[in-house]
Amino acid sequence: MIYRPLYVDKIMAYVDTPFVKILTGVRRCGKSTILKMIMEKLQKEKNVPADRIVSYRFDSMEYEDMTAKQMFSELKGRIGQSGKTYFFLDEVQEVSGWEKVVNSLSSDYDTDIYVTGSNSRMMSSEISTYLTGRYISFRIYTLSFEEYLTFKSQYDTVGDVKKEFADYVRLGGFPVTHLKKYTQEEVYTIVRDIYNSTVFSDIVRRSQIRKIDQLERIVKYTFSNVGNTFSAKSISDYLKAEQRKLDNETVYSYLEKLEKAYLLHRCSRYDLQGKEILKTQEKFYLADVALRYSVLGYSEETVASGLENIVYLELCRRGYTVYIGKFGDSEIDFVAERQNEKLYVQVTQEIRTEKTERREYERLLQIKDNYPKYVLRTDLFADGNYEGIKTMHIADFLLSKSF
Repeated sequence: MIYRPLYVDKIMAYVDTPFVKILTGVRRCGKSTILKMIMEKLQKEKNVPADRIVSYRFDSMEYEDMTAKQMFSELKGRIGQSGKTYFFLDEVQEVSGWEKVVNSLSSDYDTDIYVTGSNSRMMSSEISTYLTGRYISFRIYTLSFEEYLTFKSQYDTVGDVKKEFADYVRLGGFPVTHLKKYTQEEVYTIVRDIYNSTVFSDIVRRSQIRKIDQLERIVKYTFSNVGNTFSAKSISDYLKAEQRKLDNETVYSYLEKLEKAYLLHRCSRYDLQGKEILKTQEKFYLADVALRYSVLGYSEETVASGLENIVYLELCRRGYTVYIGKFGDSEIDFVAERQNEKLYVQVTQEIRTEKTERREYERLLQIKDNYPKYVLRTDLFADGNYEGIKTMHIADFLLSKSF
């Protein structure tokens, strides 16, 4: 196992607290492995005996028809006679009513509980009902660029950071694709299987969707328009042009299902002058750039939006709430807020003309506050600041310890 301190250290801070620790995220982002890392640390660093660490994987056929009552009886029978029992419940959403079981175990017994899940049942109203004030949630993402370099160093030589970043943009960050050296096609085959299992298990089967072709067309439209503002109406119009009629409400329903399966992230627009979140023309970003390439194929023309997607995910990993900034008629790629911190980011693949350069910087110069402002790019440029705006290569930004 390759250690992922970004998550493990955060979760370990809550060991032996009265909170249920809930890990969520897209399939195969590494949740199960992180559970194993925590179990290992409990034994090595906290001296917890192995017999007091109880682990279940509920997506196993063994538990396919398990009821909440059966689950409670099974887990209750594993509670030790003395000392705290540590439960690690993987893909727990497969058992309907698991929230009641976990609530009872955490309230009535000396336990410390960790659960993972890959779909909307993990964020449902039932959790709020049965675990109000008793849980803390951790969103797990695919590998950051820094984590990608760590994984690659286990089986290959890590070269120039800029070249490695170009590979990261092509291959994405699903951990399972970086445990050994795979070809690009092999990576996309693995990711396509992750995509298919997510769509058909977590969306089609669970929501009993009959018109699968409609869902797939919406997926392809959304994946093709990563980083572009669009609305349900624009999707409806696109489908209408293909003689596929679909009302706005159905489109929104499909988009919501893709979000709840953690394939998509919705990014709202924020009016920097009116200080309000706008309800129209949102953007969507993918859980990993490799999802787009595995479904639609890779092309150089899609790299620019992929870069934006990567920066968005990195800001989320670091705990920022991220918006698209609207300032008059201008758009700022990202406005990121975290407690009392704020930063503004423009992302561009390259700047070829003086006019383009002026446009990228002027958008940020309009904002008259003292929060950090960045222009991130991947071409050759002179390092430094321009009227207080910092210019960085995207790779350097992703590897920086603070921003």
